[in-house]
Amino acid sequence: MPVTNIDGVDLYYHVQGKGIPIVFIHPPLLTSMNYIYQVNELSNRFKVIVFDIRGHGNSSFSEKALTYPLISHDIKQLLDHLKIDKAFICGYSTGGSIALDFLLTYPKRSLGGILIGALSEVKDLSLKNKITLGVKLAEWKALKALALSVSFTNSNTGQLFKDLYINAKKGQAQNVKQYYQYSLQYNCTARLNQIKCPVLLLYGEKDKAFHRYAHLLQENLPVNECILIGDIKHQLPTKAAVAVNNFIKQFVSTHGAQNGGN
Repeated sequence: MPVTNIDGVDLYYHVQGKGIPIVFIHPPLLTSMNYIYQVNELSNRFKVIVFDIRGHGNSSFSEKALTYPLISHDIKQLLDHLKIDKAFICGYSTGGSIALDFLLTYPKRSLGGILIGALSEVKDLSLKNKITLGVKLAEWKALKALALSVSFTNSNTGQLFKDLYINAKKGQAQNVKQYYQYSLQYNCTARLNQIKCPVLLLYGEKDKAFHRYAHLLQENLPVNECILIGDIKHQLPTKAAVAVNNFIKQFVSTHGAQNGGN
């Protein structure tokens, strides 16, 4: 199991394939396993990098409270460890907020962004309530129940559900809680115009609640392409993997060469 030690924390990662590098960032409690379809398919053309955020999956507990800047720092350190100068940064759901934070903090290390059902801030009450419930369940150390729910929601086969659940329930309650909590306060909307690299926005056509975030990003990111994927809600990496992977291939092939990708 490949691990790199960053400031005393063992960070699990996996690299597959060769070519232009793409780093994938998972939401709270879910792990790098959520990108299994991207790893298997996209690694035929690109260098796919997945990792478990501190206190999640196979990565060790973080004494430092989880914040997006800390996770962005870990990604930068991971790229240093792998001797990768620049990469595309992909995040799903709140993992997309971390992708935005990385693009803002380390523009010289970024070839572009791929945001899947992502958001620059939590604006609506319904989403705030869902995230707050995640905070409470982590606080009550009810991770198995939470892991069961998120694994079921994001799986499309019995085997994937089992794999997601086994990895999700390894999470450290305190770090999972911190990840959920930070997503409630993070807001980079006012700084989106600083992101000059190209960004691909992917949303489910049926994910109506997130369309406001798609519009917000579309209006404020200087260079972006927004695509709605039909007949699907929020769980695009697993439930619309073929479409997601095809759009990522097109985007990375086009912009990777233009921006000096490996």
